[in-house]
Amino acid sequence: MDFAQDGRAEQEKRRASLISVGVVLFLIVLKLVVGMLTGSLGILAQAADSVLDLVSSILAFFAVRVADRPADAEHPYGHGKVENLTALAETGLLLVTCGWIVYEAIQRLFFRTVAIQADVWGIAVMVLSIGASLALSTYLMRIARRYRSQSLEGNALNFRTDVLSSSVVLLGLLLVGLSEWLGPEWAWLQKADAVSALVVALMVLRVSLTLGWHALGHLLDAAPPGLADKIAEEAAQVPGVQTVGPVRVRLAGAFTFADLSVSVARSVSLEEAHRVATDVERAVRQLIHQGDVIVHVDPVRQRGESLPQTVYAIAARRQMRAHDIHAHEVRGRYYVDVHVEVEPDLTLAQAHAEVSGFEAAVRQELPYVSEVHTHIEPRSVPVMPAELEGTVDPALEEQILAVAESVTGLHGCHDVHARPGPDGYDVVLHCLAAPDLPIVKAHSLAEQVEMQLHARVPGIGQVLVHVEPEDEEE
Repeated sequence: MDFAQDGRAEQEKRRASLISVGVVLFLIVLKLVVGMLTGSLGILAQAADSVLDLVSSILAFFAVRVADRPADAEHPYGHGKVENLTALAETGLLLVTCGWIVYEAIQRLFFRTVAIQADVWGIAVMVLSIGASLALSTYLMRIARRYRSQSLEGNALNFRTDVLSSSVVLLGLLLVGLSEWLGPEWAWLQKADAVSALVVALMVLRVSLTLGWHALGHLLDAAPPGLADKIAEEAAQVPGVQTVGPVRVRLAGAFTFADLSVSVARSVSLEEAHRVATDVERAVRQLIHQGDVIVHVDPVRQRGESLPQTVYAIAARRQMRAHDIHAHEVRGRYYVDVHVEVEPDLTLAQAHAEVSGFEAAVRQELPYVSEVHTHIEPRSVPVMPAELEGTVDPALEEQILAVAESVTGLHGCHDVHARPGPDGYDVVLHCLAAPDLPIVKAHSLAEQVEMQLHARVPGIGQVLVHVEPEDEEE
């Protein structure tokens, strides 16, 4: 959700809270006045419930303001749980109200008699309360679900309960009025007001316990039912994901925080693994909307992994580099030759010990490999200073070209460079070959030039032969 949407959400939630405060204030004054005039416990119970609604609305107003604050250094997961704490506080207030109503109802049912005046004012107040509570509950619930606000949802549930409780009180008043009309033998219907108040208390008790249970679950990081499974299913569909590990979800107000592990083929590059993690994060965000997603990537061996991919992966796992991997099969036995690069500051004994561990790891992971032969190299290559121009002696250049031209299949050799290196001259040259020549053959010709130069020209170190198709000659 972008910043404009965040601002709009905050404004709508604040406006909803203020509207609920205004409506509740009006209903409280009306119910208190009519309740005291008529002596109806049901109406007074409704007034007490409305006072609770006022407190809840005020708490919700401040809660949404605090909960919408962005995360900071002291609250890296944001302030969303303020709404959960508010909902829990509302639960406590509801329970206190229920206790008072139940006590007063029992007193009127069994220990004392209170005269009730079931006039048109009491009935009108209850009808008005039902209409206002129904409209306000619908409005608040729509805003709460749109922006996943638990404090507004708790407020909406309070007003929804008011609709039912007001209906019960209205029924009680009607029965009290009916008892007056029917005569003294129907005086027992006067108890209907206390009974309606008791029913209201039980309704409020049920709603408060439900609200409190949900708020406590969120405070204890209870995951929403089924959300972790949906996240795992969505992540598994992302290309490149092999398996999905544990998924953990926690809520903080309207925000959802998810962290999960996914496995990718260990042979992929770091950039490719990061791309997979980014795609998983994007897919999960579409499920949770607001919040944060952390994706941990685990490398695993993929099905059908080739021998070079396995060797590369083993070397990387042991903080080495492998190249020039050659595998041979002789009478059913496999042999692997590989160049291994290690840190240049190691001694021979240290490097040999590390490479021996690498060889053992290859044999363990590839049981069909009988022997592993390694060539140990330092990882870093020193940069040797050299002149950019005039570094090739004409006589040396002629020797290099003559050797290269002597290899059948290559011709038109050019662009010879020879610069001082740690083991002699590092030589680079370009040669032409037939464009339809197989790449394996072209590589073999380049290796022949390299071997011939080392055998016939003294002082040659590294040799790089670039073979290009003859029709691309400039």
